[in-house]
Amino acid sequence: MVNTVGSLETKYWQREWIELKKSLALTLDQRSLLIGSLLGDGTMRLGEGARNANYKVEHGLVQKSYVFWKYELLKSFVPTEPKLSYRYDPVKGKYPKSWWFRTIRHPLLTEIYNLWYVGDGYRTGRKIVPHNIEDNLTPPALAIWIMDDGSYSRGTITISTYSFTTDEIELLCEALRNRYGIEFRYHRDRDKGYRMYCNQSETRLLIEVIAPHIIPQMTYKIGFKTP
Repeated sequence: MVNTVGSLETKYWQREWIELKKSLALTLDQRSLLIGSLLGDGTMRLGEGARNANYKVEHGLVQKSYVFWKYELLKSFVPTEPKLSYRYDPVKGKYPKSWWFRTIRHPLLTEIYNLWYVGDGYRTGRKIVPHNIEDNLTPPALAIWIMDDGSYSRGTITISTYSFTTDEIELLCEALRNRYGIEFRYHRDRDKGYRMYCNQSETRLLIEVIAPHIIPQMTYKIGFKTP
């Protein structure tokens, strides 16, 4: 006998879910988070056979509060709270590695994905810096990029840009110069790739721009003591 009640409940839930997805819109803060995170540690994926992309956040155990802050900002696109990711070791066994969450798949995310990825998104897609990055590099996006991949030492900030080409890094330097008047340069970091950096006076200008958008748990990224 067919379980018509269960079938009706499933169909009703699917209709409600479709309507909910249609009603979603990206706020300016959510878009800035995505832009800044894609410059940093964030990833997007268009799965095999999928029409739309999703976005994933993953950070180490000590950055749990940062992951949950991102989750709260993107909550309308995320069906479940962040989870622990585990590793397995022959000696230690199962142990926690990181905190992560993933958004739903959505056309609004696909629009961003198409600007940031080239190639086969399922297997060989590569994250790039889009040509219009200057228009999208808002102060909140810049702050999130620094919180993701920035480092502070001796009055200067450097940024890991290992996954980007020199042309893309020059595009980023130009965007920061044009939009904020901040001069960045870059150097090769052994065999890892390239790092962007600015001197102490330029770092002070950068901190003025991003400090209001740095969450308390991440202020060490700009040389402040973490509460």
